[in-house]
Amino acid sequence: ETKHILWVSADLKNGIKTFLIYFIPLGKAALDSVNLKGHSFLTLKDFNAEETKHILWVSADLKNRISTGYVPLLQGKSSAMIFEKRSTRTRILSLSLCLFGFFLLGGHPCFLTPQDIHLGVNESTTDTARVLSGLADFMLARVYSHSSLEHLDKDASIPIINGVNLKVATPKVRLFQICFIYCSVLVTDTWVSMGQEEKKKRRLKDFHGYQITIVAAPDWTFLHCLPCKAEEVDNEVFYSPRSLVFTEAENRKWTFIGLMVCILTDYTPQIPKLKFKKNVGGKH
Repeated sequence: ETKHILWVSADLKNGIKTFLIYFIPLGKAALDSVNLKGHSFLTLKDFNAEETKHILWVSADLKNRISTGYVPLLQGKSSAMIFEKRSTRTRILSLSLCLFGFFLLGGHPCFLTPQDIHLGVNESTTDTARVLSGLADFMLARVYSHSSLEHLDKDASIPIINGVNLKVATPKVRLFQICFIYCSVLVTDTWVSMGQEEKKKRRLKDFHGYQITIVAAPDWTFLHCLPCKAEEVDNEVFYSPRSLVFTEAENRKWTFIGLMVCILTDYTPQIPKLKFKKNVGGKH
């Protein structure tokens, strides 16, 4: 009886993979040279300009398609989502992704909190990476240490997605002044990220005087990843009709969905390729 169960299990392991390959519609074959299937996403440096444009193209296409119906591009796929570091937007984003986006794409998520998993404590990070590689199709990890992400990526045989970015740069006075005068898109961030509370006093001192209160450039757009603090930008800019902070928050979901589809399938969008404007210097 035990041998029979193992026989059925092995048969289903092979049969389900064959079914997913031949019978689940994954979209048209890629028509351009960009193919991100199997790639991890640890930092933006992992992708060149054309690959980043491709992800945005897929994201815009899926935002349009999913709004009109069920798109089972990830039918039978599963994800392991590791959360060492929590935040309102990322937690809700991931829940929204799983309950709305991932569900509509046919996937099945599994949340792993610090109570469920202890990277490098009860089990080595290497062993965790190898175990989850056999149980899921990709991992999303929101962890405190970037080295933990690199460790997971080194030992896993499935793609790893970085669920957080801990790097915040100190502004340069001259560059900041130029942005106010010439830039049409001004992007800022929270000065103190989660896990950096001990640096708050120093950060507030270093960034003092850099609150965004006015933008001189015509036709400007303001972006902020949230949460926003009063010392970072005033309400006149933050709630201006030219501020796209809440659209930016929503588009995290679509970009995340697009990224997952790119690294798990060979999907090609059905809408025309996006066109990107060039700046004054001629660069994208």
